[in-house]
Amino acid sequence: MSGHSPAYYGADAVRRVLTWPLVNAAVESALKAVVKDQGSAGSPFAIQPNRIFTNCGDRSQVLLTMPAFVGNYSLGLKEDAASSRSTLACKLVTSFSGNPQRQPPLPSVQAHVLLFNNQTGELSAIMEGTDLTTWRTAAASVLATKYLYFRRFGSQAEVERDINVAVVGCGVQGQIHAAGFCANFRVKQLTLYNRTEAKARDLAEQLNRELSSQDLPKIVVCSSSAEACQDADVICIATYSPDALVHAKDLRKSSVHINAVGAGEVHFGEVASDVYRQAKVYVDCHANAEAELKGLPAPIAGELGAVILNADYPAQSGISIFQSMGMAAEDACVAQAVQQAIQQESS
Repeated sequence: MSGHSPAYYGADAVRRVLTWPLVNAAVESALKAVVKDQGSAGSPFAIQPNRIFTNCGDRSQVLLTMPAFVGNYSLGLKEDAASSRSTLACKLVTSFSGNPQRQPPLPSVQAHVLLFNNQTGELSAIMEGTDLTTWRTAAASVLATKYLYFRRFGSQAEVERDINVAVVGCGVQGQIHAAGFCANFRVKQLTLYNRTEAKARDLAEQLNRELSSQDLPKIVVCSSSAEACQDADVICIATYSPDALVHAKDLRKSSVHINAVGAGEVHFGEVASDVYRQAKVYVDCHANAEAELKGLPAPIAGELGAVILNADYPAQSGISIFQSMGMAAEDACVAQAVQQAIQQESS
C-alpha cells in the first residue's frame, strides 16, 4: 500500500484561488480537448464516458459520477504555456433541487473531485468541488458568449462592445453568471428575473455591494422573464423550470445568444421550441449531448471547442444557443489548475 495520504483541499482553500482568468483558461483547454480529429498524435484529447445518473428516491435527487482523462493539454495560463500535462480525475456530484428551501439553506449542487496520479492510479487529492462546479459552469457560458456572440462582430469585440445581459433564475448559477459576466464583459444593463422576486432583489443588492463602480451596470429587477429578455443581447437561463421561460416573441434584437444552463427533468425545457427552431445550437460535447438531449427540438450545429479551434463563428444576425451540459473534462482541468495554484500559494 502507498504510504502517502491524499491531500485534501477544502472549500476555503479552493475559493481562495478561484479567479476568472484561471477558470476560463482551464475550461477552454477542456473544450478544445474533447474535439475529435485534431491532427497530430500529440494533440490534446479527452476520454470521458457518459456520466452515470443515480436517482436517490426521486428525480429531484440525483448522484452523478463523472470520470475523465485529459491528455497532452496545457492549462492555458502564461506560467503553464510551454508545458503539456495529463489529468485523471472523477467528480462525484449531488443535485438535490429542494436544498435551497431547507433551514438552513443548502446548495442544490454539492460536489467533490478526486484527482489521481495518472502514472500509478493512486488517489493524490480530494477537492471540495461545489464552488469549482459553479465557476466552471459560468466560465463555459462566458466562453460560449465570447466565441458564439462577440466573435460574430470581430476578433476584439468582447473588449469593444457593450451588451445587455438577462439572467433568468437567480439561484446559485444565476448569481455566479451575473457576477462573471460583469467581470468579463462590458455589461451596460443587467436584467434579473426570478420566480420569487425577493431573490432577484437580493442579487441586485449583492451586486451593488460587491462590484466596483466601473464594473457596475444598470441593474433592473423584472416581473417576468419576457420583460427581462426583451432588450437582451445575451440571456443566461438557469432554473429547474419544467416550462419554457424564453419564447421567440420575447427576443427583439437581431443578434441574440442564449446560455441554457438549467438542470430540470428535461434539460432543454426552459427555452421554447419556437426559439430552437430559429437557432443554431452548440454543445460542449457531442457524445454527451446525444445521450442526454434526446428530443432536442433542433439539430446540433457543433461543439464549442471546434468553434474555438476553427474560428467558425455564427453569422452576425440570428440566435445562437449554448446548451450547457457540463463535462468531466472541465472539472478535471479546473481541479488541476486549482491544485497548482494552491501549491504555488503555499510554496
